[in-house]
Amino acid sequence: MTSEAPRTDGALAGLARFCHRRRRLVLLTWIVGVIAVALVGFGYGAAPDNDFSGGDSQSARAQKLMEKHFPEEQGDRLSLAIKADKGIDDPASRQKIERAIADLAASPVTGPVTSPYQDENLVTEDRRIARTTIPLSDKEVKKSEVKPLVDIVKSASDDSVTLALGGYMAEKAETPPQGSAESVGILAAAVILFIAFGSLVAMGLPIVTALLAIAAGLALTKMVGHLVPAPDFTLVFGAMIGLGVGIDYALFIVTRYKDSLRDGDDPESATVKAISTAGRAVLFAGTTVVIALLGLVVMGQRLMTGVAVATSVIVLVTMIAAVTLLPAFLGFTGHRINSLRLPRRASRRNQPVGARSQPRRTPAERWAAVVQRRPMVAALLAGAGLLVLAAPTLSMRLSQPDASVQPRDRSSYISYEILSEGFGPGYGAPLVFAAEVDSTDADLRPVVEAVSKTEGIAYATPPRASENGQAVTFTAFPTTGYQDEATANLVHELRDDVLPRTRGGEHVLVGGPNASTIDVAEESGSRLPLMIVVVIAMSMVLLVALVRSVTIALQAAVMNLLSIGAAYGVIVAVVQWGWLGPSLGFPTAMPVTTWVPMMMFPVLFGLSMDYQVFLTSRVREEYERTGDTRTAVARGLAGTAQVITAAAAIMIAVFTTSLLGPDIAVKQGGLGMAVAVLIDATIVRMILVPAVMELCGKANWWMPGRRAPKATAALQARVGEEARV
Repeated sequence: MTSEAPRTDGALAGLARFCHRRRRLVLLTWIVGVIAVALVGFGYGAAPDNDFSGGDSQSARAQKLMEKHFPEEQGDRLSLAIKADKGIDDPASRQKIERAIADLAASPVTGPVTSPYQDENLVTEDRRIARTTIPLSDKEVKKSEVKPLVDIVKSASDDSVTLALGGYMAEKAETPPQGSAESVGILAAAVILFIAFGSLVAMGLPIVTALLAIAAGLALTKMVGHLVPAPDFTLVFGAMIGLGVGIDYALFIVTRYKDSLRDGDDPESATVKAISTAGRAVLFAGTTVVIALLGLVVMGQRLMTGVAVATSVIVLVTMIAAVTLLPAFLGFTGHRINSLRLPRRASRRNQPVGARSQPRRTPAERWAAVVQRRPMVAALLAGAGLLVLAAPTLSMRLSQPDASVQPRDRSSYISYEILSEGFGPGYGAPLVFAAEVDSTDADLRPVVEAVSKTEGIAYATPPRASENGQAVTFTAFPTTGYQDEATANLVHELRDDVLPRTRGGEHVLVGGPNASTIDVAEESGSRLPLMIVVVIAMSMVLLVALVRSVTIALQAAVMNLLSIGAAYGVIVAVVQWGWLGPSLGFPTAMPVTTWVPMMMFPVLFGLSMDYQVFLTSRVREEYERTGDTRTAVARGLAGTAQVITAAAAIMIAVFTTSLLGPDIAVKQGGLGMAVAVLIDATIVRMILVPAVMELCGKANWWMPGRRAPKATAALQARVGEEARV
């Protein structure tokens, strides 16, 4: 990636030479290592932790108070929703309902179930809709154990009686596995690689390398989970990121290897050159992604720290595989890297040197020339377009998916729909009020009355004291749903206005799942700018060290911010505003999932820096060779266009396949990253980069205390000779 000849005596060169010569040992070590790590990781790895409620928020303190004084009420619960067209007292309907309740109560994973026929409060006035709560007997119940309960209520339903199970575990139990999404991504990547390389052998190396690395990386994340817990979406998201960067990194190295073979190097020398040049850039690029991911730590959220560590482990493993396993594979293939070729016309790159004495400009060079003729116009149009795409970001709302945004055929959504019809949309968004008191005589009735009279509250339950008499709690149900912005406003009104001015209310905490989601979303939104600043600062330091230019580092930071902002805007328009949402697999308009923008930024910033490194390194090489910025940008763009386009296409294909999966939040993240990579590979790389670099001219290479780089000695000598003539 520089104009200097690759070192053949450095650490990377030595590593490449060793892996090439001892390829059987390296391959065997990788296979045995992956099998061993997979057996331990997937067999004894940590279970996912989906509790985002930590920290010092009011909802977190309310949860701790409830766990301390009301331990009997803790644990997962399911909600059974019942709707009978003829009423639940119809003999045929009652028989079906009671049989289903008995089957649920007989399960080894459920506790005592109260029948709605025993409690009038569980039935609506018209006796058509009823509900009950089904406690799970163990906090460690697996979703595979809950799935039979969902099947029981589904089989008990017919045209006259509908039963449905709701609750977090019911949602998880009926959410199908990711299925064929990753397989489709791999297939799409294979097609792109085959088109780019024109050879089945060259196509297979990046894919096999990436798959072995991902298997090891995912197993390691399960093991690391014992030390740093992570939520269940981490594996799916990590696999998506690992597959994208793993294939891309191997693509860069294989491309350089093929170039060296074409230039006449033997396979071992070509491998050493590929690892010493492209491999060095891969290590830098991967390190940038890891550092960007670790920026999530500044969010101060326990589980996001787990996500950062887990995904960083996966990226690290793909980096190691690229510079160790891939050289071993190249040792086995040798000159057969181009075997099983795709029939195509001979390209100019494969013609004799004499036939290329007057090469035609590539489409990328011609396009760069068009942009460079009107750089200010191109930069303004591209920048304005990105700002328009980013505009919806200003209205972004954060939340966590609940039953109301699930696919319409899910039992959890049907339960939500029935309970909303019978008991109001706020039934699924209860607010839990809790306070520590001095005695059992502590009176919270004024607080309950004030809360009940608050606009937006449907009703509140009477206060209950704990068995030890040290705490009191009651529950209030809003008139609006879980995802409604009015519910969040209501929580703030209760905390900031209603409770402080009510006697005894100043010590009452507002908690519950809904309040916890609101607190986490607001904390994440307030810390997101800090994370952005930290990630940009660390990445810029690395980029300045590599390209030795403050100007280019600043350009990269601004352009990456614009492309990621545009991706945020598209996510808001699709997910929150509902534009094309149903067509892309989003059942209804909903807020953006809290962790999606947090996770997107470091990943995308790191990946964008990858492409920036490969492009600007080639531009710098051409500038040092020619001394002309315009020529350097055009040739640099032409020299990297094919590999960056292929790499971006692979990323887009992998991220887009997440839309085929069942997880709403993962779909949001995949769509956002696919859009960001598409924007980065088109508007940013094809328009903004050549336009801005043309405008900056020699200032592109500004570095404090150093002059802009000059043309090489060979070029200077040639220019001097021409002057003498």
